[in-house]
This record gives sequence, structure tokens and C-alpha cells, in this order.
Amino acid sequence: MAPIADSRQQFDEIPTVVGIFSAFGLIFSVSLFAWICCQRKSSKSNKTPPYKFVHVLKGVDIYPENLNSKKKFGADDKNEAKNKSAMPKNSLHLDLEKRDLNGNFPKTTTKMQGFPDLENSSPKHFAERKKDSVSPDSIKSIASLSSEDKQDKLGTLFFSLEYNFERKAFVVNIKEARGLPAMDEQSMTSDPYIKMTILPEKKHKVKTRVLRKTLDPAFDETFTFYGIPYSQIQDLTLHFMVLSFDRFSRDDVIGEVLIPLAGIELSEGRLLMDREIIKRNVRKSSGRGELLVSLCYQSTTNTLTVVVLKARHLPKSDVSGLSDPYVKVNLYHAKKRISKKKTHVKKCTPNAVFNELFVFDIPCEGLDDISIEFLVLDSDRGSRNEVIGRLTLGSSAEGTGGEHWKEICEYPRRQIAKWHMLCDG
Repeated sequence: MAPIADSRQQFDEIPTVVGIFSAFGLIFSVSLFAWICCQRKSSKSNKTPPYKFVHVLKGVDIYPENLNSKKKFGADDKNEAKNKSAMPKNSLHLDLEKRDLNGNFPKTTTKMQGFPDLENSSPKHFAERKKDSVSPDSIKSIASLSSEDKQDKLGTLFFSLEYNFERKAFVVNIKEARGLPAMDEQSMTSDPYIKMTILPEKKHKVKTRVLRKTLDPAFDETFTFYGIPYSQIQDLTLHFMVLSFDRFSRDDVIGEVLIPLAGIELSEGRLLMDREIIKRNVRKSSGRGELLVSLCYQSTTNTLTVVVLKARHLPKSDVSGLSDPYVKVNLYHAKKRISKKKTHVKKCTPNAVFNELFVFDIPCEGLDDISIEFLVLDSDRGSRNEVIGRLTLGSSAEGTGGEHWKEICEYPRRQIAKWHMLCDG
């Protein structure tokens, strides 16, 4: 009987031992899970933010890794706390309530951090203060202006470039523009803004806000582009387009600035630069390209079939490289547009193949009062699309447009295709 009692006692102790081991295993698993979570959280905070660029407006810096909608200023919080008493009350980073309705600070009191008292110095004096950081071509272009250049002067653009090696980010600060011409003849002022593109790929297109009624706009907007290796900076070119906003028509182009980054050294810190704004490189009217279209008039159903086939020899889109063309087709009855269609956009090509068919219902008998307009445009996400060329077909059209229209009227139910030269948009 004694061995049987001992065996029963051993069987009774087994659940106790299993429970103790299970408790220790549970504690170990919870501790391991907590440690893994902490490691993941710390590793996420050190990763490069997955954003293409961050826009900094008026000195307020919004970093992408802070998703709690909190703003922090460009200067370090600790440095701001130390220098808060020493900084004047009219500093931009602290006194944000003194801006006017356009978001600008008064010129007599504004002093930008990192820029030496620009309000009281001329462009020549500005260049002398940063001789070490500005290329000789910039100083030479400011100092040696002929009388003819002064008459056609379109102003000066001030900006800075910087590369953040820690974040692997390229930083462009558009500071201000001075001496812009007045695009509004009535008020003798402009509503300027700046559109910036990184060439040659045109992947990054950004623009500043519009400042109302000023010829000396102070933007102070920073654009941070992530994911651009420092080794590729030398292959890039910055294209600044200075425009004046027009509510009732197409925005007026004031001028442009082209900055090749080849030879510009950004490893030593921020580089302050200024460039004269030059006239836009407008396309010549003799090189608008050609468009191949096919038309067929169905007299029985009173419909007009239009096929946009190809475009060739389209001009380059200014300095931005190849165009991104598409075609808008407008149908007019008695000079009133009654229908419109458009093709898909073809990326970066001077010789686009569309092969898209459109069918228009004609509201009257015959084609005497009907005309059709083809607009070849350059697609641009950052601003309004620019017209590359125009083609009009109708009874009153001249040249090949009138001849093509006469043929489709004489030979209904026949698809007739022809090449046409594009004229000015």
C-alpha cells in the first residue's frame, strides 16, 4: 500500500509543477513581446520620412514624422528657449501676429533669420556680403548691367540651397523677389507667385502662394525634397517661373530663372544666391508641329466622326524638356461651342500617337455652319496647361483646313485623313 500512496502523491504534484512552469513561460513571453515593440518603435523613429517634400511656410517647419499636427519652428527648441529673451519682439519666428492680410511682415521691421538685413541693402551690397558662397557669375551679372538691360529688367530672385545629409534631403528656400514689373496696367502692380520645377525629370513641381498687389514679394517658403542622393545633385537643374495671378484669364508670365546645380558645392552648408529674372524662352511660331486627323461625315445619321491620329515635331516645353501633349476637340455651331472632347496625355514625347475616335451629333442639316477646332496642349499639373498649337477646320478656314473640310462635305461616308500644320495658340 505504501508504494501506491507514493505514486498518488507524485501524480498530485505534477499539475502544480506544470502550473509554475506555465506562469514563468507566460511572464517571459509578455516581456519578450514588450521588448520587441520597443525596438520597433525606436527603429521607426530613425527611418527617413517617406515623403517627397515638406513645405515650410513663413518660418513654420512641419516635419513629416510628427503626425500629431504640432508645429515647431525652424530653430531648435532648446536654442529658442535660450535666445528668446535676446531676440527682438519683431522677429518672424516669434511675432507671427504682426502679418498683414497677405501674410507679409512690414518691410521696416522684418529681419529674416539667416539673411543679413536685406531690406536696407542693394542687390550689389547683398552679393558683396556673401562673396564666399556665391559664384563669380552671379556677382558679375549684378555689377555689369548695361543701360539696355536696365530698361528690360524684370527683377531679382533671392533664394537659398542646402543639403541635409542626416535626412538625405535637398532644401530650397524661396526668400523673395524684388523690382518685379507691373502686370496690371490699372493698379500698376502685380499678384506674383513662383512655380519651381526640378529638371530634367520634372517629377517635383511646387509653387508658392500668391501675394497680392506687390512688386517686392517676400515669400520665405521652404521646400524639402526627400530621397534625392547627394551624388545626383550635380545632374539637376532648378527652373523658377515667376508669374502674376489673373483671376479672369491666363496668368501672366513675368520671367524665369534657370539654375544648373553642376559645380555648386552644398557640402559646406546653406548657400545664399540671387539671380536676375530673364524673359521667358517663348517658342517660335514657325515650329509648332503637325497634327494628323481623319474626319467622316455621315449624312444619313447626321453625325461627324473625328479621329485624332498622330502629332509630330512638337516643340519642347521651354526649358523644361519635352512636352506632355494631349488634344482637345471643340465642335462649334454658328461660332458657339456645343460639344468638346479630349484625348489622353502622352508623356514626354514630341511625336505622339493618339488613335482616339470621337463621334459628334450635328444639330443641323449639312456642315455649312459647323466648324471644328483642335487644340494641342502641354499637360502641367503645377499650373494651367499651355497651348502648343491650334488647328481649325471649317468652310471659312484657310489653307489645308478649308481644303480638308471641302473634301469631307463632297465625299460623305468616306474617312479622309490629312496632316495639318499647327498655328499659334
